[in-house]
Amino acid sequence: MSLIIRIIVNAVALWAAVFLIDGIDVGAETLPNQILVYVLVGAIFGVVNAVIKPIVKTVGCAFYAVTLGLFALVVNALLLLLTGWLAGLFELPFTIEGFWPAFWGAIIIAVVSWLLNLFVGGDD
Repeated sequence: MSLIIRIIVNAVALWAAVFLIDGIDVGAETLPNQILVYVLVGAIFGVVNAVIKPIVKTVGCAFYAVTLGLFALVVNALLLLLTGWLAGLFELPFTIEGFWPAFWGAIIIAVVSWLLNLFVGGDD
């Protein structure tokens, strides 16, 4: 059940980023297709964060320390770009048009995910 909640939280956070940031788009026409795209991209984003983010944190530990954690913003943007690229491989209509939309989108996703996890009690 926790996995399903995490995917839904990611999907809602991605929706917020698409809604607020120009340059992040979902090209699905109908509402059911849009919901499906958000859920599938939310699952991809969850896998990317679960698998790659710990490796990057371990390897880039010095960068995190030197930049007082601000390097995490760049890492999150790059992971969101990777998610967009993977979504393209699966032919999902989810696009990110460069680093800056990914940067701001990653911030929106982090904030919305944090807020939603306060309410649903997500495990860390």
